[in-house]
Amino acid sequence: MEFGSQTYEVEHAAVDARLDVSRTTGQGNAMRLRYDVRLHGPCMRCLEDAGAEMHIDAREVDQPGAGDEDLSSPYLKEQELDVRAWARDALVLALPAQIVCGEECRGLCAICGANLNAEPAHEHEAEPDPRWAKLSELELD
Repeated sequence: MEFGSQTYEVEHAAVDARLDVSRTTGQGNAMRLRYDVRLHGPCMRCLEDAGAEMHIDAREVDQPGAGDEDLSSPYLKEQELDVRAWARDALVLALPAQIVCGEECRGLCAICGANLNAEPAHEHEAEPDPRWAKLSELELD
């Protein structure tokens, strides 16, 4: 899966999932999909290894003949449920804004690209304000 121009992978190829399907009045279906997954890829701040553990709990309703598109599941076609597409979409909707190696991750230096987690005292001398550059040419005696 690509997220923020980075590639993230599910740690295990097979994920145990629980699917509950129940009938509603009017020959419809109420469906619930639950699974736990861990994504692995680069930290969005410092590019080191990071992971995100997620618990997915998604629900869908399919009420044929209700006349309302909100009551029609895009994953159920002719009584066949596309669990793979539903699981993928549920995961994408549950993703955090950023996948980071830790909440305290300081990221990379905007000037030189150094990892600020490895060099906590990393600093650069501030560049002078260009609006005051002519003052450096003054000779005071």
